[in-house]
Amino acid sequence: MAEGTMTREGAKIRVVLVDDQELLRTGFRMILDAQRDMEVVGEAADGISALELLAQVDADVVLMDVRMPALDGVETTRRLLGDGGAATLAGSHPKVLILTTFDLDEYAFAAIKAGASGFLLKDVPPTELLSAIRAVHSGDAVVAPSTTRRLLDRFAPMLPSTSAPAPPTLSVLTEREREVLGLVAQGLSNSEIAARLVLSEATVKTHVGRILMKLDLRDRVQAVVLAYETGLVRPGPR
Repeated sequence: MAEGTMTREGAKIRVVLVDDQELLRTGFRMILDAQRDMEVVGEAADGISALELLAQVDADVVLMDVRMPALDGVETTRRLLGDGGAATLAGSHPKVLILTTFDLDEYAFAAIKAGASGFLLKDVPPTELLSAIRAVHSGDAVVAPSTTRRLLDRFAPMLPSTSAPAPPTLSVLTEREREVLGLVAQGLSNSEIAARLVLSEATVKTHVGRILMKLDLRDRVQAVVLAYETGLVRPGPR
């Protein structure tokens, strides 16, 4: 979505900031409120306060820190999204974008397992932060490439061996869909997958949609996690 493009027929993207560092929240608020298509509708310094806030205000995207007092970002995300998808709370269906640091990759992984739509490093450039918020709001998933590789390498011992047979979970996919899922898991965009497989971008988008539907996945991040957990794709040199 281009900068300045309004969403929901003219409405702004409503963002809630959840972080125990007041200076960080202030900096993010300044950046977001300067955008024509965004507005910060609330702030919280811990998970408990965040859940109370989100029960009262409508939000589209929640920027969530992972390490906070009272209730961390992982458990807050789990309670917010629940087992069945995004919670309605005040009537909205917010997406969660996790903010992490280099030494907290395991928390980001856990938060994604809890239903977050992606994660970014806290020192991400403002332009990337804004793009990530717009992408998550539009239904895409965001994972910082520099962190993804480290995260997957760290959790490699937990993944099945390369000799393991194809898991039953993926048996519902066609050969092409499995191929597309593998490329999604490697971090390729729809346009990059289209170029790799000599397909139209619209066709790739259709394949991705069918993959998410067949596997009952919320978004591309969950697809990436599943691909690695099932052994369809392995961490290591590309």
